[in-house]
Amino acid sequence: MHGLHLTADLRDCRCDPGLLQDAPALVRSCLDAVLASGLRAVDQLFHRFPDGPQGPGGVTATVLLAESHLCLHTWPELSGVTLDVYVCNLGADHGAQARALLARLLALFQAGRVERQELQRGLPAVESEGLCP
Repeated sequence: MHGLHLTADLRDCRCDPGLLQDAPALVRSCLDAVLASGLRAVDQLFHRFPDGPQGPGGVTATVLLAESHLCLHTWPELSGVTLDVYVCNLGADHGAQARALLARLLALFQAGRVERQELQRGLPAVESEGLCP
């Protein structure tokens, strides 16, 4: 259970507005960012929501990592994104890679305002082997 959990709430994103509703482009961008950060994607699920009365539908995305996960949610009508990166730190500290992944995603969305949080989870002294690489 020992790991690092990073979150970021992005407002006033200045990226191409289409990116916030383009699931295939987000797949490519997220997988590229994961790879460039030194983490390993093992699966992914991306879902685009239909357009509604408030505007274009957003995307919910999950990339399962060998080290844990990346999740994001877009709100095109608000020019907003929420990001969630969690990595297990059993056997190796993946904190630097998690921070690099978050930095790449922040650069991708070009937010005007960012609220970040960082949480150390679990206790390394009570770990059992084999839970996360």
